[in-house]
Amino acid sequence: MSTVTTERIDQLLLVHLDDGKANALSTQVIAAIHAALDEAERDDSIRAVVLHGRASRFSGGFDLGVMRGGDFAAIVNLVSDGGELVGRFYGCSVPVIAACTGHAVAAGALMLLGCDLRIGADIDCKIGLNEVAIGMVLPPWAFTIADVRLSRRHLQLAVVNAQLSNGREAVDAGFLDRVVPEADVLSTAISAAAAMAASLQPGAYAATIKAFRKPTLDLMAEQITADRRAVATK
Repeated sequence: MSTVTTERIDQLLLVHLDDGKANALSTQVIAAIHAALDEAERDDSIRAVVLHGRASRFSGGFDLGVMRGGDFAAIVNLVSDGGELVGRFYGCSVPVIAACTGHAVAAGALMLLGCDLRIGADIDCKIGLNEVAIGMVLPPWAFTIADVRLSRRHLQLAVVNAQLSNGREAVDAGFLDRVVPEADVLSTAISAAAAMAASLQPGAYAATIKAFRKPTLDLMAEQITADRRAVATK
């Protein structure tokens, strides 16, 4: 069974992530999500995207087989692929709504920062950037998106101190916009996406995203390019 599957509901494209485990982001999974976003941006009848995790797991971050594999170039390239995906969410010409079903750590939390609206489960889960706690440093593009999306009151705790939040705490931190009972996460996200699809004029939305988020997106792209170039020249 494919980790990434899509479903069409009226003007919405639902992107379901389910690998039966932690919903890790591999090169293949990232490419499949990009393909779904390509479809959404190519088809004028699609007016919003819902990104949905599996039961109790939104995403546990990057593929640990790569991250712990010792191949520095492979690690940097995977992390850079992830940065391009987060930027794709943030710069998408249609709204991207996250249905965060549970744990979302490291790259899973960064995906949330790229989405327009984040609906989460009101459960005792772990959401946040745990890199410092596991001996890693976030890439520059991750600092950039965290700086513009996280609460100023929580930014240092979330980024520097690797403080994780449960669903309700993640709203205050800025990883989520609101929480609902676990059983209602997907339906609430679908309702919110449908409301956006009905109320937002597509051309104006796309132009506003391009103008409003361009400085952040340009900086992230520059940082990702620099990371890839540093590996290529070693």
